[in-house]
Amino acid sequence: MQDIFTDKYFMKQALMQARIAFDKNEVPVGAVIVFKNKIIARAHNLTETLNDATAHAEIQAITSAANRLGAKYLKECVLYVTVEPCVMCAGATYWSQVGKIVYGASDKKRGYKSFCEQIIHPKTEVISGVLEFECSELMSEFFNKIRNA
Repeated sequence: MQDIFTDKYFMKQALMQARIAFDKNEVPVGAVIVFKNKIIARAHNLTETLNDATAHAEIQAITSAANRLGAKYLKECVLYVTVEPCVMCAGATYWSQVGKIVYGASDKKRGYKSFCEQIIHPKTEVISGVLEFECSELMSEFFNKIRNA
């Protein structure tokens, strides 16, 4: 029997969160955190809604997951996020010791890899490019909509 709980499956869940952000005129980044093949946190960017530059999807998801587990460390968790984390969010994954990060689209301007790859915890596994096309397309659609408004 094939395991339905693949990286693509969970990235599709993160994309659903990104679409919610898109509909709210937020930059469409979505995230889910998985613990033992179960989603324990879902989040999307809320920077405009909350008027808070730190209200990124990853930060919202990490806070929610930590509250759900009653623990500040997320060593056994996987963060799925539609776009490469920024330096702030990468730092948050470091401090929360997320076990694995899976992201879709790279962010050559603001992604952590452009600044400091070592900001990720050394024990954290990173996988990139999962549903990259779909994640990139949603970002492109959003910024085209903004430019043409």
